[in-house]
Amino acid sequence: MKPVKISCVVGTRPEAIKMAPVILALRSCGWARVRVIATAQHRRLLDQVLGYFGLVPDVDMDLMQPDQSLALLTARLMTALDECFAADPPDLVLAQGDTTTVMVAALAAFYRRIRFGHVEAGLRTGDRAFPFPEEANRVIADYLSEYMFAPTARARDSLRREGLDAGRIYITGNTVIDALFRVRARRVPLPFALAAGRRLILVTAHRRENFGAPLEEIGAALRDLADRFADVEVVYPVHPNPNVTRPARRLLSGHPRIRLIEPLDYPQFVATMEAACLILTDSGGVQEEAPALGKPVLVLRDETERPEAVEAGVVRLVGPHRGAIVTEAARLLTDPAAYAAVARGVSPYGDGRASERITAVLAQAYGAEVPAVA
Repeated sequence: MKPVKISCVVGTRPEAIKMAPVILALRSCGWARVRVIATAQHRRLLDQVLGYFGLVPDVDMDLMQPDQSLALLTARLMTALDECFAADPPDLVLAQGDTTTVMVAALAAFYRRIRFGHVEAGLRTGDRAFPFPEEANRVIADYLSEYMFAPTARARDSLRREGLDAGRIYITGNTVIDALFRVRARRVPLPFALAAGRRLILVTAHRRENFGAPLEEIGAALRDLADRFADVEVVYPVHPNPNVTRPARRLLSGHPRIRLIEPLDYPQFVATMEAACLILTDSGGVQEEAPALGKPVLVLRDETERPEAVEAGVVRLVGPHRGAIVTEAARLLTDPAAYAAVARGVSPYGDGRASERITAVLAQAYGAEVPAVA
């Protein structure tokens, strides 16, 4: 059969992490000709992940600009992706998640009448303002998708409630678990020294809706925890966005047990998650990864599009609220029974074979030999 031309679009580090297993699985098939398009919405963080997985972009748009507006980014993405699809039209465009890159990739493919497949379809909070602009991005991407790869039954049900064609929805699990298991098996050492007897709290906080007052609350809570627990060390890999770096440095620099560090590459980040006793995050991916590692997670948001782990009791919402963060973290740090109830290693997000299932769906759709997947 004629090779199926598949363009995989990635723009940010989380997209690269979750798309890498899909790209590698498709490249192992004889029927697919895969092209990796990097928009570089996040330049350095994207490059780290692609390099680790041995992926080199076939097209590098290098669109990142410091502190650029969403409108400018959207316009530049649309122009660049449209030109790319016109110059070498693919049979299918694949992208993952809910960033501006993903939304524009879906729309640009639609304008060119190219099929679009959405990896991690169906995540919803039901509130267009939270997270912003991600909730709107993923709704648009799903609406324009020929193939919706839902990570869970709940995500599938969300798509069905919106009236989307059930025949285009496939439950696959989340590809982040594929990537996590692959990286974990390599056993990368912790990228910094941790004093004996210290308990590590890992923090990631960078979402747009937490800019301003919410980050002030989060920073104050971290200082409270470090002051209250002499055996705790807080490690915060700080996102390079100046809306994050400025308040983080102002609020947290100088504390002897709060370590502000550069963003870690993905293997180092996995090693740090494994070493942590507690993780505080506003990241979506960490909510999926940490439960699979048996790590309690406090989510620094008032809502989540990943309620499965909350319902399983391994993730808890505390919001970007100083009092709630300190109260719940202190409870887990002082109550062994409460900690054990959360640190159970339960993951509702898959078994590490999501990329195989996605590949099997596409093989069947394009008439190729379909590999057996449980």
